[in-house]
Amino acid sequence: MCRLFGLSAAPRRVRATFWLLEAPDSLAAQSRREPDGTGLGVFDADGAPRVDKRPLAAYRDGEFAREAKERESTTFLAHIRYASTGGLDPRNTHPFEQRGRLFAHNGVLGDLPALEAELGEHRDLVAGDTDSERLFALITKHTDANGGDLAGAITTAVRWAAEHLPVYAVNLVLTTPSELYALRYPDTHDLFVLRRGAGGPHGGRHLEHASTAGRIRARSGALAEHPAVVVASERMDEDPGWHELRPGELLHVDARQRSTRRVVLDHPPRHRLTLDDLGAHAAASQSGG
Repeated sequence: MCRLFGLSAAPRRVRATFWLLEAPDSLAAQSRREPDGTGLGVFDADGAPRVDKRPLAAYRDGEFAREAKERESTTFLAHIRYASTGGLDPRNTHPFEQRGRLFAHNGVLGDLPALEAELGEHRDLVAGDTDSERLFALITKHTDANGGDLAGAITTAVRWAAEHLPVYAVNLVLTTPSELYALRYPDTHDLFVLRRGAGGPHGGRHLEHASTAGRIRARSGALAEHPAVVVASERMDEDPGWHELRPGELLHVDARQRSTRRVVLDHPPRHRLTLDDLGAHAAASQSGG
């Protein structure tokens, strides 16, 4: 299953270090089993997006997978890809960038020709083969149309997908230089949020998060003194503050780290897919582990 990790320290720029596919057991064995790409997205001080990603599994690109990636930003977005659509190509590796925003997705959408038809001229934003990038372009289309309301655009785009496309899962994280959005839909995969006070639950502690599956590790000394909001595919430490987003729930963290959460889709997809409906490769990409 793809792994999502988003962090907002807005309005402060903080320095954080990420390791992607960092694991206690054999990195090569794990990557041969699943990963098809890794990526990390941040924003420079002028708000320009900066994406560092590779489409190759770790056993073919061990140096990139193992090296510490230290970045400074207000928001961070990390993704480990297990491909469901699209081959091993930089164009198919998350995060994606459109209109100065970054996006990563965990799930499967079917009937990509219908999705492309809905995009219209926004099809030109799509460079690769994935359902994820096409969903992002649909969100961008609605953002362009509604005056920049990202929460409204995410809601409209995913509601359209739920009504018109076969859907297995749509878990997503979208970041801007100052904001973070996350959606879990439907209840196929977990997505957790942690509102972390400065120094964590006991105070004075830097952030040190590591997924139990050994996929993503993040560290930030600055967050010993500053609060943050974290979104992840799994609880990444023992902090009791982790809460699972409800199916259909959209999280928005604004430029001053104020959070709102509301259910924007209260029913399952009209054409809900199961693992048995997916091809062998797509089904393997959506399995846990």
